Amino acid sequence: MYLAKTIAASGLRNQQMRIDTIAHNIANANTHGYKNARLDFKDALYVAGITPGPARSLEESQQKGHGLMNMAITRDFKPGPMERTERELDFAIEGEGFFSLSDPHGDVVYTRSGVFFRSVEANGIFLVNGQGLYVLDENGGRIQLPFETSKIEADVDGTLRFLDMNNNQLGQARLGIFTFRNIKGLETVGGGNFAPSPAAGQRFQVNDNITLRQGVLEGSNLNLAEEMTRVIRTQRAFQLASRALTTADEMQGIANNMRR
Repeated sequence: MYLAKTIAASGLRNQQMRIDTIAHNIANANTHGYKNARLDFKDALYVAGITPGPARSLEESQQKGHGLMNMAITRDFKPGPMERTERELDFAIEGEGFFSLSDPHGDVVYTRSGVFFRSVEANGIFLVNGQGLYVLDENGGRIQLPFETSKIEADVDGTLRFLDMNNNQLGQARLGIFTFRNIKGLETVGGGNFAPSPAAGQRFQVNDNITLRQGVLEGSNLNLAEEMTRVIRTQRAFQLASRALTTADEMQGIANNMRR
């Protein structure tokens, strides 16, 4: 009876985690560059009913399960819809690739969100994102703008040209756009950013295999109708596990109160 309660409790706990994942997806339905997340499960430990090895009878072939457990949260990296903004520092990548960013400590993360700003600092003007992370070029350096820059033009390969008010070119830089052998192995670190991991494999540059769009942003790839269907299915599974837990508790109560 205790095992039945344990199995039902594992179902409740994991279905609650799935609800939380879906809620996070829906909350980011309008977040630029957001990639839909899905919680996957697997069976928990199985134990042989009597003896391991070849079964001699039907009873000896039975195995006791212990419910389910969280296997992984996987991301769907298919592209989201392109939304035109006409803003000079909005960029979107058509194809597989990520903008590279760096925090003040030098840690590098990657994102599909191309909402950038100018940051005027004591040692120059830098290109940053909304979280204050520095946008990096193809060599891993911070992209710095000349002080006289009044206009920025972008080529499809990620090259940025800095122009003054008379359209004279002051300099240029090339955005560092990279991808990995296994992008589903990237770790989510918050803010729409991803960090490399051993599962992601080798990083390589993809500027020549993508198309950079200026004045355009990539929207979330969330399918709201699909997420609402998942909510209904998860609620039904949660109700079933709850009913199983209640039934197991009632049966244990009856067994404890039996008199000879």
